[in-house]
Amino acid sequence: MSVILVTGGTGLVGQAIQYIIETEPEGSRFGKRPGEKWVFIGSSEADLRNQEQSKKLFEKYKPTHVIHLAAFGCQSRHSIVGGLFINMKRKLDFLRDNILINDNVLHNAHELGCKKVISCLSTCVYPDKVDYPLDETKIHLGLPHDSNFGYAHAKRLVDVQNHAYKDQYGDNFTSAIPTNVFGPHDNYDLESAHVLPALMHKCYLAKKNGTPFVVWGSGKPLRQFIYSRDLARLFVWMLREYDDVEPLILSVGEDEEVSIKQAADAVVSAMGFSGEYRFDTTKADGQFRKPASNKKLLSLIGDFEFTPFEKALEETVQWFQQNYSNARIGKP
Repeated sequence: MSVILVTGGTGLVGQAIQYIIETEPEGSRFGKRPGEKWVFIGSSEADLRNQEQSKKLFEKYKPTHVIHLAAFGCQSRHSIVGGLFINMKRKLDFLRDNILINDNVLHNAHELGCKKVISCLSTCVYPDKVDYPLDETKIHLGLPHDSNFGYAHAKRLVDVQNHAYKDQYGDNFTSAIPTNVFGPHDNYDLESAHVLPALMHKCYLAKKNGTPFVVWGSGKPLRQFIYSRDLARLFVWMLREYDDVEPLILSVGEDEEVSIKQAADAVVSAMGFSGEYRFDTTKADGQFRKPASNKKLLSLIGDFEFTPFEKALEETVQWFQQNYSNARIGKP
């Protein structure tokens, strides 16, 4: 029997993988296979920074495969408030905690003889100064942005470790690099949320309180957003069919970039907001665009349909409204 352990299984991507495994037809390309056991664990079950707790977790479930999503939170540079400050203030925490998590997961997977480990990276691992579009060959070509110093270096080391485990022991360890993920079970805390969940929460509060919906910046920057449930299907596909140590970018195409204004317009529409809605151009825009190429993914997976952005956003807004009291919204 195959046992697939998903670390960080209670978060945005972990919940999406669980949804796909439970809803796709069994035996289908993205569905659960006969004889498989999927285990989704969160930090309440084990502190993966702790060597002993990590070892006990792996001994308990004895996974044959691991999808490693757990991380010590990366705050967005595009948060409404606080994200950049938290990243800069806690560089060592982000570096050390993520190194410990990743090393414990990969070491225990190796010790147990796991057949495959897929670790989740992030586009923040890329150099601050790099030629676009991003692709899988450019991760180590320069220093990451200083605001992501700790998190980015720790995540880069996963790629280094994957190669070392393969070279020394022949382990089948690899990694995925998603672009901007959104969907149900996201982090909607305005102190640390990424741009889309932050827009949803701000619009929700504006509608609830009868106040203006104000979006920071001009709305002109472009981003590639990937729906968490599409990403989940791609993780399942990687588990089944991708056996290369080199990381793989999981993203919609460059031609599907969405401006922040388009995203905010879609949130307003999905939320049914009819109040005052404007952009505060006194606030900085951040990076205009940082496109990533999905050519390698498309060349390998063949026919794959991404959920249209508006449809995915509508589903996410609907989930957020229905689950507001239980969502990760931070302090009122």
